[in-house]
Amino acid sequence: MQQADLEQLMAESANDAVQTAKQEFGVSLDFTPESIRQVDSVLLSFVDRYHDQALEDNAVFTLCNIFGAYVGESFKKIAGGNWRYDQTDPQAPFVVLDVGDRSYAFAGICYERLVNDSQISVKAYFDKASQNQMH
Repeated sequence: MQQADLEQLMAESANDAVQTAKQEFGVSLDFTPESIRQVDSVLLSFVDRYHDQALEDNAVFTLCNIFGAYVGESFKKIAGGNWRYDQTDPQAPFVVLDVGDRSYAFAGICYERLVNDSQISVKAYFDKASQNQMH
């Protein structure tokens, strides 16, 4: 995948997250650091509303990728960076945001909250990443 295509895909995915949050839950996401807290709520709202359907592989993949893209695009606005398609494990490729010498797996943290532990906070991860970039 070409870098320009990946950047466009992630921007479009982030916009899909904005539309999905608005259509499904009436939540407005505006790419600000403050809006990331709403991503935490929206992810759990999917589980509340759709129960097991929200945890089916395709749904999880889509939700984590679009909301991960949204969080990453929001982060890019304050810290810059470039998306990277990591194929280290060909069976499980993933996308990270590279900023300087650090990489952030925003879709991964969405997955952790959605599937593994509802106490994990996307906002806390975002804030920690922001602190890392300020030092």
